[in-house]
Amino acid sequence: MRYWINELWRLGYMLFGLGAIGLLLGELGHNLLAGLGWGLAAGLGLYVFLHLRHVRKLYIWLLKNPREAPPPGTGVWGDLFDRLYSYQKAQTQLQGRLRDILRRIQDSCEAMRDSVVMLDSRGDLDWWNSAAGDMLGLQADHDRGQPITNFLRDPRFIAYFESGDYREPLLIPSPVQANHSLQFHLTLFGDNERLLMARDVTRLHQLEMMRRDFVANVSHELRTPLTVLAGYLETYSDHAGQLPERWQRGFGQMQAQTTRMQNLVEDLLLLSRLEIDSPNNDRETLDVATLLAGIAADARELSTERHQLTIEAEEPRQLLANTKEIRSAISNLVFNAVRYTPAGSTITLRWKPWHDGAAIEVEDDGDGFDPIHIPRLTERFYRVDKGRSAATGGTGLGLAIVKHVLLRHEATLEIVSRPGLGARFRCVFPASRLAAAPARPTSVSPDTPA
Repeated sequence: MRYWINELWRLGYMLFGLGAIGLLLGELGHNLLAGLGWGLAAGLGLYVFLHLRHVRKLYIWLLKNPREAPPPGTGVWGDLFDRLYSYQKAQTQLQGRLRDILRRIQDSCEAMRDSVVMLDSRGDLDWWNSAAGDMLGLQADHDRGQPITNFLRDPRFIAYFESGDYREPLLIPSPVQANHSLQFHLTLFGDNERLLMARDVTRLHQLEMMRRDFVANVSHELRTPLTVLAGYLETYSDHAGQLPERWQRGFGQMQAQTTRMQNLVEDLLLLSRLEIDSPNNDRETLDVATLLAGIAADARELSTERHQLTIEAEEPRQLLANTKEIRSAISNLVFNAVRYTPAGSTITLRWKPWHDGAAIEVEDDGDGFDPIHIPRLTERFYRVDKGRSAATGGTGLGLAIVKHVLLRHEATLEIVSRPGLGARFRCVFPASRLAAAPARPTSVSPDTPA
């Protein structure tokens, strides 16, 4: 503020001085008013001239090199030059630091073995590191500005890129080396820009395939000896009365453990098939209400009237799915509820609308469990209560089977539970997996002509 006051004082001094000179000249010419007017005009003209002179200095300084020291100035112009120069120095230093940070980021990305690709808001290539050039076949000379989908043409990647849902990575073959597997992960940032990261997971993929093959082969090889063993144990049990009492107890335990091993082998084989085989007959029209009624009947036999099972079918539409796989998944959820809830609990099976799609829910009012277990419940052999699970004869693979069945049907599993408040398992199916409800047959009167 003081600079503007000083500037006003400067203007006042000029007007006063030149006005006084004008009065003196006017007195000599016997015309005081004319002399005063010419004096004030001269003062304003001088003031404007000085400002225009400083504007010219500013223009020449900015035109040549604003990083050099500013020209000398008087009054408010001197302060303005100093402030502009200080601001310019600060901006230059800030830009230098930003360039250093960007250089370090680029150097660190260049040092990475994983591919890093920056895409603009339209999905065009903006920048990438050397690993991306080798892994994806990108060339800096003429590929910059091209859409990423011109280089990654796999329909799965295009669908993943356009979906906007990047919570899970995508595994597809390499576009450069067909025998390599790449894992892609997209991240949104800025103004709808994307950061694409790709990792070569060929070795991990091969190890996973070896694990699957090993489990499938071992399970298949175990099936025959277990069947033979179970057959002989059943034959011996038919003549249990002829055996000593201590042997009878041993045969009973062997039968129970053999049955448990057979169940485990069957679940492992089912999991292997779900992981390896392509979906087959997964668009059958399924009446979910009828399916739930059949599962509830089986669950009542398992429960032996210790639980109350109810069915709520609010969704009229039918499900397009593989009937056998869906029955297996829902049966696992219901049988788990029977095994792990105390006697007297109520187990509810629901088929209801859910957002744009529909959901099958299995809910109980049993003991529930801590939510800390929910992220790991679908892992193989993970148990909330190992002692109780062993006592019920479960294999620890039920929820893993449910997860894989739902993945094959584009569905998701949502789990909600609190200690003492029961548990709810919700299988959510998209609208694309639903079919219109069947038309109800209309009754025709015998008197109505055909």
